[in-house]
Amino acid sequence: MEVIGIDLGTTYSAAAVVTGDGRPEILVNRDGERLTPSVVLFDNPDAVLVGTLARRSATSRPGDCVRFVKRRIGEAAPVHVGADGREYRAEEVSALLLRRLAEDAGAALGRPVRDVVITVPAYFDDARRTATRDAGRLAGLTVHRLVNEPTAAAVGYGLRSGADGHYFVYDLGGGTFDATVLRVVDGDYEVLATDGDRNLGGYDFDNLLIGYLATRIHEQGGPDVTADPVLSAELRERCEAAKHQLSTEEVAPVRLVARGRTYAFQVTRTEFEDLAAGLLYRTELLVESVMDEAQLSWRDIDRVLLVGGCTRMPMVRELMGRLTHRVPEPGVHPDEAVALGAAVIAAALTEQHPAVTVSDVTSQALGTIALDADTGQLTNFVIIPRNSPVPCRYEETFVTVQPRQSRLHASVTEGEDSDPDHVAVLHRSVLDLPPGLPDEAPIRVVMSYDADGVAHVETIDATHGRSLGAVALDRPANLDGDRLAASRAALAHLGVR
Repeated sequence: MEVIGIDLGTTYSAAAVVTGDGRPEILVNRDGERLTPSVVLFDNPDAVLVGTLARRSATSRPGDCVRFVKRRIGEAAPVHVGADGREYRAEEVSALLLRRLAEDAGAALGRPVRDVVITVPAYFDDARRTATRDAGRLAGLTVHRLVNEPTAAAVGYGLRSGADGHYFVYDLGGGTFDATVLRVVDGDYEVLATDGDRNLGGYDFDNLLIGYLATRIHEQGGPDVTADPVLSAELRERCEAAKHQLSTEEVAPVRLVARGRTYAFQVTRTEFEDLAAGLLYRTELLVESVMDEAQLSWRDIDRVLLVGGCTRMPMVRELMGRLTHRVPEPGVHPDEAVALGAAVIAAALTEQHPAVTVSDVTSQALGTIALDADTGQLTNFVIIPRNSPVPCRYEETFVTVQPRQSRLHASVTEGEDSDPDHVAVLHRSVLDLPPGLPDEAPIRVVMSYDADGVAHVETIDATHGRSLGAVALDRPANLDGDRLAASRAALAHLGVR
């Protein structure tokens, strides 16, 4: 069995495999490219275009194109409605991307690809991890593991460099941001702490520039560009190009033709950095937070890795230089590092790299709501703290609060705040208790995260040592078994080009 690694990115995706000599290698797609744009064009009811050809149509056919779908994965609302009225969820569109990546990888390898490792942002929660795994299943793939993107990048770098020590990974991609600290010793990659923001990436930097220029156009008597899908898509394309140009030059031109009039601007790097200062500061706060969680100082960090296309921006390198007082490691490809590391982890699953082991952590705390005996208030009790090693299993014992209590209000929460109003509730249900329980009968709540960072919960009557049942998390934003099967059958009839 051969397992490949896939970096399913917000703006670009890539697939990689470990070759016979033990080196990870990016697999070139059918267009001869190392990176595949994460864009799907619903060309007709029977087929979609994926990749560069789809991206080229984003400005002329914005209503038929789906971009940045990773930002929406794990949400119940559709991301696209086809010409035939069919609604497509984010995991379904992601499945089409994954199918294209797998087909291209199979063509490059000369054999079908079915077994994969897929990377996800470290700060993805349970719903988004479940949706990503579902996307792989909808694509007809066997997903052996979900791997956090910063961890994958560290593995890829560590294999190439052979360097031990403490790594800091600053991962600012097209749609998400992660900051992670690892300890690397003799091929053992132990994540000490991770933090991030799943809604902070290049997309948000682009939006600031789009909003700035749209306002200037309107001030010059032009139309509301953001209200016109075609003009909005064209301005986004121009702003993306300007952002890239400003990484190497001090000034970038932006030109847009709207309703017969040409609007031309010269955007300076200083202007752009002033606009983006707030977003950059948000990453700085998360960087400092993860260092506090890891209980390390910058003197303890041996390697700084910058990953994700947005780390090419000079302001990012200046920020990390100011914080760390060191130069980021050279030779780390911002766009390929994650896929290369995923390939190494995939190979380790089949013992092609048995010396590589990965110990990751959960980015989300898991708990339950119960009555606090001291305050008499409903309180969120954290059972699995954030940054606990995964897989993991924790338990906590509570007691019934009423004589001859016959029912129990069970809940599963995600978040660290003690106030139930400030955490996400993944599950609520009412469990029947066995008759004859004593007052203050002990109820044990067992919670675990599997290696993919997906949550599992069980409630146990500790008086009799009997399970009250495994809690099936509601996951209302995710597809259930029947809908998964129906969606897979429907997508199988859709051609991917």
